[in-house]
Amino acid sequence: MKTPEYSGNLRKNIIRMPESIEAATGIRVFGRLLKSFIFTTDVAIIRNCNADAVIAVYPFTPQPIITDAIVQSTDKPVFAGVGGGTTRGPRVIGLAIDAERQGAMGVVVNAPTSNVVITGIKASLEIPIIVTVVSEDTDIHARLRSGSAVLNVSAGPRTAEVVRKIRAQHPEVPIIATGGPTEASIAETIEAGANAITYTPPSTADLFKGMMESYRK
Repeated sequence: MKTPEYSGNLRKNIIRMPESIEAATGIRVFGRLLKSFIFTTDVAIIRNCNADAVIAVYPFTPQPIITDAIVQSTDKPVFAGVGGGTTRGPRVIGLAIDAERQGAMGVVVNAPTSNVVITGIKASLEIPIIVTVVSEDTDIHARLRSGSAVLNVSAGPRTAEVVRKIRAQHPEVPIIATGGPTEASIAETIEAGANAITYTPPSTADLFKGMMESYRK
């Protein structure tokens, strides 16, 4: 049976997650089943998409005011980046504590984050720690022992391959992974063992470009 849908007149023009993500098992966090994670900090996009959750990671030192703005602006669970690359040590733990207090459902740390820092975050938080994995050379056992609850695999065009290798050794570990730009690449990543998919949406500039072209016709 087809799922009924109400879109309205003004809000039907939203960013929709690729349909192939529906085949994923999802990851249940505090009772909520999450299959699609939109990878953005753009509040306008977050408010106008059908993703299950937000993964808010950006290439600057994390700032609590940014996490707070995103959490307050959406009805979706937010998984907030708290550093681990440029930003290291006790500051990462402090940022993670702030993120939980602001209402984030989870925190995301970058691949260079030390296991000592992950252990420190785990001792301070109730919400899950998502650790980014960029290659199959990562010591997954050590990450899990340190307190990682979920792996976030982001290995570029080799993501599906890395997911497959991790899944072979860790059948039960929850895995989020970048699915790539096509339905086929997303399906391959899910088949490899990803439970959920991160999706990078088009930018507001790209969306405006298409809209303005249609206005000019």
